[in-house]
Amino acid sequence: MPIEWTIIPLGAFLAAFVVGAAGFGDALVAAAVWLHFMAPGEAAPLIVMTGLTIHVIAIVKLHKDLEFTHLAPFIGLGILGVPIGTWLLSQIEAGPFRFSVGALLVVYGAGLLAMRHPPVLKAGGKVLDALVGGIGGVLGGLAGMSGAVPAVWCGLRGWPKGQARGVSQPYILVMHVFSLIAMWWAGLVTVETGMRFLWGLPAILIGLAAGIALYRRLNEQLFRKLVLAMLAASGLTLVI
Repeated sequence: MPIEWTIIPLGAFLAAFVVGAAGFGDALVAAAVWLHFMAPGEAAPLIVMTGLTIHVIAIVKLHKDLEFTHLAPFIGLGILGVPIGTWLLSQIEAGPFRFSVGALLVVYGAGLLAMRHPPVLKAGGKVLDALVGGIGGVLGGLAGMSGAVPAVWCGLRGWPKGQARGVSQPYILVMHVFSLIAMWWAGLVTVETGMRFLWGLPAILIGLAAGIALYRRLNEQLFRKLVLAMLAASGLTLVI
């Protein structure tokens, strides 16, 4: 049995589970598994296709629990930020940048986990929300980190879990759509990509069902802790 027969479902299951539970993290989790066995050019379109499917299904299943009031400002500048981040890949060293972003996420996630009463930022309104969306788009194009930025910001805003996921999950979905279009245009999406995706699809459905079941059992405090732990773990993945 080729090793990818087990590795692809494993990565798909874990990516779907973390999205079902926390609303983000699919790309980093899948990459942590698949990049050990696939070249980046093979893994990247599979990661994006898998993540896109996960977020579509999750939003359909949870749409009654989500609130999309704050979403629009994030999306507008986020779309513009993706090609900027991709352009920056040729201008700066991506490795040190990823390390720096990862270190900040570890400090942020672990630091706020240790606080009983984390700070809440009320100022700035939609202008700051849009700016954060643009930064997330840039980081998505540069380091595959589009989902972490809105997750951090929603935590700082103090939004409840329905509002937080109503921003981060559709935001990541839109970023995945544009990324997949760019990869298809570049010729990275192949028949083999589609076959691997279909092989992992049952694991996506199982992992997502398990993650959503956990999410619905979480109160606001536990959800906040889960998101912070996910951010710290995502940062650690980038650092390593």
